[in-house]
Amino acid sequence: MSEKAVKTRYSDSELEEFELLIEQKLSEAKKQLDFYVQQLSDSSDNADSKSKGLDDSIGSVENEQISTLASRSRKHIQHLENAKLRIQNKVYGICRVSGKLISKERLKAVPHATLSIEAKNKR
Repeated sequence: MSEKAVKTRYSDSELEEFELLIEQKLSEAKKQLDFYVQQLSDSSDNADSKSKGLDDSIGSVENEQISTLASRSRKHIQHLENAKLRIQNKVYGICRVSGKLISKERLKAVPHATLSIEAKNKR
């Protein structure tokens, strides 16, 4: 029988590679979040930022944008943490719609992906 068996999950060594990638992305994301949190802290502690008038509204808009970026960073970190759990459970890289393996190229680009390109495009 020369039929090639369909791969249903990534090997342990492949999962280790993905885990290293995720750890790297997680470290970067945490640094980015720390930066945003520090920016918000500096802004609230800065006596100049407490001036009234037009400058105050500009500062508020900037703080809102930084807060939005911080929120996105927190979500990104949570997605990466969830990906690590999927690796530990050996279900990482399996499309939650089709049950097939997500391509390595996609996982390298978006390591927290839970959908294959095909499933993503059907949404």
